[in-house]
Amino acid sequence: MAIEVGTKAPDFELKNQHGELVRLSDFHGSKNVVLLFYPFAFTGVCTGELCAVRDELPRFVNDDVQLLAVSNDSPFTLRVFAEKEGLEYPLLSDFWPHGAASRAYGVFDEEKGCALRGTFIIDKEGVVRWTVVNGLPDARDLNDYVEALKTL
Repeated sequence: MAIEVGTKAPDFELKNQHGELVRLSDFHGSKNVVLLFYPFAFTGVCTGELCAVRDELPRFVNDDVQLLAVSNDSPFTLRVFAEKEGLEYPLLSDFWPHGAASRAYGVFDEEKGCALRGTFIIDKEGVVRWTVVNGLPDARDLNDYVEALKTL
């Protein structure tokens, strides 16, 4: 079960597509975070969702908001995926220990070995303020994130 609104967001330290360490706590006090879990790079629905975010990037990466997209792919896979699709925001690897961050947020599918489509909006104090979890085949509506961000 996914963590609930009002819960302190679990911190994590994951490598991005460039091998750099990114911590959720890096943004405490300075930016709200849209934390977007997705199953795998190079799959149809995931590519569509991440490219839709890319096309609206100023809404999700600006002085007040930082987008962090997390999958269970290796950082090397994420780098090739980011280059192919022109994704310039952080793609974080929850590859090893496999699914640790996804499990902490309650969105790891043990049977399939990947994250569900979980989205968490975390305020500057590190508290989850909005969340939605979709099944593997069900794309999310990014307009829902935009509306949720307006409430912060």
